[in-house]
Amino acid sequence: MNNATSVAEFLLLGLSRSLKVRLLLFGLFSTAYAMTLAGNAIILMLIWLDSRLHTPMYFFLSNLACVDICYTSSTVPQMLINLQNPSKPISLAGCALQMYVFLILATTECFLLAVMAYDRYIAVCHPLHYTSVMNKQVCINLAAATWTSGLLLPVAHIVLTWRLPFCGPNLIDHFFCEIPALLKLACADTHIVEKLTSVGCIFTLLFPITFIMMTYIRILTSILKIQSVQGQHKAFSTCASHMTVVILFYGAAIYMYMRPESSHSPGQDKIISLFYSVVIPLFNPVIYSLKNKEVKGAWIKILQKCEVGLFPPS
Repeated sequence: MNNATSVAEFLLLGLSRSLKVRLLLFGLFSTAYAMTLAGNAIILMLIWLDSRLHTPMYFFLSNLACVDICYTSSTVPQMLINLQNPSKPISLAGCALQMYVFLILATTECFLLAVMAYDRYIAVCHPLHYTSVMNKQVCINLAAATWTSGLLLPVAHIVLTWRLPFCGPNLIDHFFCEIPALLKLACADTHIVEKLTSVGCIFTLLFPITFIMMTYIRILTSILKIQSVQGQHKAFSTCASHMTVVILFYGAAIYMYMRPESSHSPGQDKIISLFYSVVIPLFNPVIYSLKNKEVKGAWIKILQKCEVGLFPPS
């Protein structure tokens, strides 16, 4: 930490200063948080319990569910604390830790979605070689690579950001310690950190989304070659959930981090941050449940077993 830093803690301005609005938001986001944890936990439970879901696709989906649980937990609890007590500060160490954990999980999800696109590409374009290409060891290596990338890539960003001096004020106009909001408080030139953010966006956003787009072009080409409409529909349905999640996540992230600096405003940044830190983790389990016959089948199977256990046949 730079010796010029005089701020010992930060105060998050949060989403509103009005007591009535804060109480309403607390109820809304605490419910959304509980539903997010429950939804992703159910996905993990179904994959673990149903042997039909022990495939590469669902292995990566279980990783996505873990990321989403941790991802929303890195921001929402602090936001709920802030809604209850807006005057409660967050320490420099707590702010730095929150930022690092958030970046780890965001980076991991970026690469994980790219890996899931590759899995769908092999399944649709090379179905006869799917089990040999996407074997257990390959899946483990790919998942490990996404988590390792998430752990390592944000390190330089965190180190440079927290070497900046923060001399006051200490009011972060956000509901968590996000980089754009924090850099506005630095009493030094932030040009290097901003450039590093741009480079980081190229590696974690542009490269993966370009890979995903190229992958889906190949998938679409292969689907169109299928003779039967039923076959086309079946092939497309295996990718629909992933495509929906990619559009939501990358759309919000690119808009947040790659739009011109002049178009940033605290209000817009908070709304976009809420979308990818609260809404997307909440809806991911719903998207995969509604658009996936195997997940719905596993859920029905579990419910039937519970019904038999509670009401055994006489």
